[in-house]
Amino acid sequence: MRDLLHLPAEWFAQDAILITWPHSSSDWADNLAEVESVYLDLVGAISHTQDVLIQLDTRVDPERLKALFEKEGINQAQCQFVFVDSNDSWARDHGPMTLVHGESGRYIRNFLFNGWGGKFPADKDNALNRAMYDQGVFRSDIGMEDIQSELEGGSIEVDGEGSLLTTKRCLLNANRQADNGDQSEYEARLADWLGLDPERIFWLEHGELAGDDTDAHIDTLARFAPNGTLVYQGCERAEDEHYTDLQAMAEELRQLRTPAGEPYRLIALPWPDAQYNADGERLAASYANFLITNQLVLMPTYGVAQDGLAMERLSDAFPERRVVGIDCRALIEQGGSLHCITMQIPINTLNRTSIEVD
Repeated sequence: MRDLLHLPAEWFAQDAILITWPHSSSDWADNLAEVESVYLDLVGAISHTQDVLIQLDTRVDPERLKALFEKEGINQAQCQFVFVDSNDSWARDHGPMTLVHGESGRYIRNFLFNGWGGKFPADKDNALNRAMYDQGVFRSDIGMEDIQSELEGGSIEVDGEGSLLTTKRCLLNANRQADNGDQSEYEARLADWLGLDPERIFWLEHGELAGDDTDAHIDTLARFAPNGTLVYQGCERAEDEHYTDLQAMAEELRQLRTPAGEPYRLIALPWPDAQYNADGERLAASYANFLITNQLVLMPTYGVAQDGLAMERLSDAFPERRVVGIDCRALIEQGGSLHCITMQIPINTLNRTSIEVD
């Protein structure tokens, strides 16, 4: 663990998982019931092991939500509401990035969110973190710094030891970082913002999924795991349009080294059967879009034969956690999956007395 203020690995102890509840004015309007079912499954899994912090737009009826929670057997004692308006529900990308130092040192970086390069409205989502801060959701002694640069949580992956994994297609895209200089200048900024070793910022040149609006977010492609392990989305089918690019990405991962100078232990997740929407468009189904919580690893499933093998391989990567599958077919209709709708909040960050719990 880094002995300075830094962005911790996702498996660092957590206060809660943050989600933004979908509503009728979001992109989910046409299949809101199906998407709410995914959220209920997600909250049901998490709420029996740790807290869930739920952002509620004014268009969401909290009493209706509590009734749904009661019906689904969700542990409402660990579900906490904060009332803030939102455009959509991709908490990974608009959520706060909380840096840690020691047992209680915390500091929040609030980056701009511009709807993945101006593709979608994001004015309300971009204001969510400051709204929560102003409502006293976080401990009163924790500072929040507004960074005037775009950076989405799904675009970066850290190991808590100074390493960052990302893709050039996203972070060096002109629609994200036009004001951050060239690659070396941007690396210096990332290292300063997130407490990284500037020599351990790894840029993948390959890897992108059809149907992905994010310009190749790393959290659909490759993820750090404890003990020098990298888990990545493999593709074994030479006839698939992704085969060449994902094979090249796997070779890039083989060239990377741990902080100790050793090759990473690589675990390839199986390639799920292709998923399509009603218009015949390919959807971005990836098993790499999993969520790590205090006791669980929640993995997206797609109702295909490869779901079981993917869970086995994640269990190998996270032997101290139980792997739970969440059917995410409704989520990929809008281009994201399970990790995309969540953001972890590190332990000793929240001011629990400020949060609605009734």
